Amino acid sequence: MALDQYREEEEEGMSFLDHLEQLRWHLLRSIAAVMIFSVLAFLAKNLVFGKVILGPSRVDFFTYRMFCKLSAYFDLPALCIDELPFILQSRQMTGQFSMHMTSSLVVGVIVAFPYVFWEVWRFISPGLYDQERKAASGAVFFVSLLFFMGAAFGYFLLAPLSINFLSNYRLDMSISNEFDITSYISTLSMLVLASAVMFQLPVVIYFLSRSGLVNSAMLKAYRRHAIVTILVLSAVITPPDVISQILIAMPILVLYETGIIIAKRLERKRRKETLEEN
Repeated sequence: MALDQYREEEEEGMSFLDHLEQLRWHLLRSIAAVMIFSVLAFLAKNLVFGKVILGPSRVDFFTYRMFCKLSAYFDLPALCIDELPFILQSRQMTGQFSMHMTSSLVVGVIVAFPYVFWEVWRFISPGLYDQERKAASGAVFFVSLLFFMGAAFGYFLLAPLSINFLSNYRLDMSISNEFDITSYISTLSMLVLASAVMFQLPVVIYFLSRSGLVNSAMLKAYRRHAIVTILVLSAVITPPDVISQILIAMPILVLYETGIIIAKRLERKRRKETLEEN
C-alpha cells in the first residue's frame, strides 16, 4: 500500500512538473513575441517614435485636425486646437536612449497582446470543462478587440485632449511649459494602457456572470456604486481635468451597461437550458 501511494504521489508530482514545463514554454514564447515586436519598433524609430509616440505632441495630429474641421463646420472656434505651447526636452544624458527602449517595449507589448493572450488561453483552456470551453469560445478575439479599441480610444482621444489641457495650463504667464521626455511618454503610455485595460469590463462581467458570482439584478442594484467607482478610477488614471475624466468615464459606463445586457442574455439562456432539461 505504501509503495502504491508513493507511486501515485510521484505521478502527481510529474504531472505538476509537466504543467510547469508547459507554462515555462508559453511564457518564453510570449516574451519572445514581445521582444520581436519591441526590436522591430526600436529599429523603426522614425515611424514609431517620430510619428506614433510624438504624434499627439504636434498640432498636425489626426485628432487635432478633426477638431479643427468640426470647429469650422459648427462655427465653434474654441474646438480648434491649433497650438500646443510646450516643448519636449531630455534632462538626462541617457534620457532619449532609455525612453527609446521603453517606448519600444510598450509598443511591443501592445502589438503582441493578442498572441500573448492566446498563449495564456492555450495554457488555461485544457483545464476547463467542455461546457466552459464552449462558453468561452472567441475569448481571444473579443479580449483582443476590446484591448485595441481601448488603446485606440486612449491614443486618439484621451491622450491628445489631456496633453492639450496640460500644455495650456499655467499658474502664471511667466512660467513656460518645458516637459521632460520621460514625463511625456509615461503619461501617454499610462493613458493608452489604462484605457485598454478598462475596456475589458464586459469580458470580466461575462465570466463573473457565467460563474454565478454576479447577475443582472445585482449589477443594476449597484449601478450607482459602479458610477462612483468608475469616476474615481477615471480621476486616478487621467490628468486632473474634468474633461479627461468624463471622456474616460463615459465609455466605461457604456461598457458597464453592455455588461448588464450580457448578464441578462446569459440568464435567459440558462433558464432555457434548465427548462429543456426538465
